Amino acid sequence: MEFLLIFAVIFPALAGFLGFMIHKDSIKVYGIVVTFLEFVLTLVIWGLFDNSLDGFQMLMSIPVISKFGINFIFGIDGISLFLVILSAFITFIALVGLGNMQNIKNLIISVLFLEMTMIGVFLSLDMIIFYLFWELSLVPMLYIIGAWGSDKRIYAAVKFFLYTFAGSVLMLVGILYFAYLYYLSSGGVWSFSFIDWQTLGISFDIQLWLFGAFFLGFAVKVPMFPFHTWLPYAHGQAPTIGSVILAAVLLKMGTYGFVRFLLPLFPDAVIYFLIPIAILSVIMVIYAALVAFAQDDMKQVIAYSSISHMGVIILGVFALNVEGISGSVFFMISHGIVSGALFMLVGVIYDRRHTKLMSEFGGLASVMPLYAAIFAIVMMGSVGLPLTIGFVGEFLSLVGFYKVSWFLTAIGGCGIILGAIYMLKLYRKSFFGALTNKENKHLKDLHSREVCALVPMVLLVVVLGVYPKPLLTPIEKSVKGTIETMHYNAKKYETKLFLEKVAAKGDK
Repeated sequence: MEFLLIFAVIFPALAGFLGFMIHKDSIKVYGIVVTFLEFVLTLVIWGLFDNSLDGFQMLMSIPVISKFGINFIFGIDGISLFLVILSAFITFIALVGLGNMQNIKNLIISVLFLEMTMIGVFLSLDMIIFYLFWELSLVPMLYIIGAWGSDKRIYAAVKFFLYTFAGSVLMLVGILYFAYLYYLSSGGVWSFSFIDWQTLGISFDIQLWLFGAFFLGFAVKVPMFPFHTWLPYAHGQAPTIGSVILAAVLLKMGTYGFVRFLLPLFPDAVIYFLIPIAILSVIMVIYAALVAFAQDDMKQVIAYSSISHMGVIILGVFALNVEGISGSVFFMISHGIVSGALFMLVGVIYDRRHTKLMSEFGGLASVMPLYAAIFAIVMMGSVGLPLTIGFVGEFLSLVGFYKVSWFLTAIGGCGIILGAIYMLKLYRKSFFGALTNKENKHLKDLHSREVCALVPMVLLVVVLGVYPKPLLTPIEKSVKGTIETMHYNAKKYETKLFLEKVAAKGDK
């Protein structure tokens, strides 16, 4: 069954190449069928996944450049499993909700190649192959923003590419140097396998430098403050499908990198930089929330909301205990669903009015009641209302970090209050009050295509908020394995003591 993983990676790319031969009138149906089959394949992988194991499953290795230890190594665990499923689900839903666009054939082919790179990132366990997929993901998204975006799309696309590429170059330097360290310690054997790297254990001084190289690459992708300035432009100029995939999946590649690579490989450096990173995360939460409150553009509100929520995810990652890390991984999934749905909802009203300004609306609930109801449910998930999907990950992330610093957690928790304020402000200005703008009086409510795209996301917002256990169980198992690897690779006594301390607080 290990061949399922490599098939999950190459299937969208093969379908993308075949898409050039499909007539433009049939390309959308073709894209929906392909992404649906990919989504079903990821569900099959979940069905074959053994929740009792904490290590990688379905491991597969195909030699590429054996002399230098570069191989296609694919594997999956509880941390990556649901991010793979999320990637396939969001891509499928985004195509279902896609409206009529110019040059739609090239757009759908670009989305299929983008899906291949996203799934490749979450499944790759060879660092060079991981880096290859990581960089390749920039190309289709650059094209999607630059070709189908708004007026300033070229500026937004170039800024997106330059920021994320610059950070990634530093990460490549770190990858090559880590492989050189493995070469020296193994007596002349090259390996870029993450599984091999976990057994190396490097000195504290070298950890600091390598941590910096990897951290910058991941932090720009998240994006962390102060590397966040590319994101509002990218969201503001990208077409709806680009914003949906960018917010739901691509941002999670950065936080996934924190959990997958930074924690187990550089545990001493993680604890050394923990408080400065936590402070940046708290600034990120509060600052982005305040900026979101000041916006009149719906899309910019949700863009800055994404930055704020990603700050909470980072706090959960650096809690370094099962509750916090598990909560952060769950929050990656829940934020992917909620933010994707919100950007899709903004796209619905933009298609009808060609504006995203709240000041242009008011009283929409009276003419678009179904749209208003779905927006309200998703909004409740965004603000973390109990019994919605947003509450679970946000709560666990903050509870986990509370065991590290109650003070920073209290400040970060204010982001939840601010989130409720700016989202309720958006909803009040857009949906309530008098219907004063005559252009809004004859707006049509959701049609069947939009309902088919949005209803599955609304159901997930509620169902996984009420019963998150099917996701949390395998996530927690793999998180425990990651924490054990941190113990193994820690060189400083203070690191081991700190990990034991936050674990003991969890037990109490």
